[in-house]
Amino acid sequence: MDKKDFLEAVSNHSLQVQPLLECNEYTKKFGLSLTQQEALILLDDRKKCLQEQERVEFGEGILKKLIFAFCDSPYIYQDNYVETISSLQDIFYLYKNEAMDELNDDELIDYMVEAFNQDCQGSLEYLEDTSLEKLARKVRRGGHGFMSQRNEEFEDE
Repeated sequence: MDKKDFLEAVSNHSLQVQPLLECNEYTKKFGLSLTQQEALILLDDRKKCLQEQERVEFGEGILKKLIFAFCDSPYIYQDNYVETISSLQDIFYLYKNEAMDELNDDELIDYMVEAFNQDCQGSLEYLEDTSLEKLARKVRRGGHGFMSQRNEEFEDE
């Protein structure tokens, strides 16, 4: 496969839909599933978000990780599933930038899940505007290795 064919394949949503639909096998036990159209919506939202945040992502990205990490949340149900995952994806990329890429994907997702399910009580606005903003400030001050020291209580600033 030459370079042009590879880049077209990576950007082709039809190749990326199936892995998202395969998540349904696991998420159905939590009452959540995606249709093909919903998977396409999430992929389109991903493309827009990456452009807005001026990021490049190779492979299947973080959608599957977000789906698996958040599917057991008591605050996500079928009626808000696609909208919530799309918003979480936007928030994820925003805070990858805000934390200057000092957090790896799993660290950021783990923090997002914990905050969303606890302090935020399912509020995307509180997650984005308060919890993650506070985290980003601390990461920018603390630099690399911040998450390993994360067991400390966050102090109000």
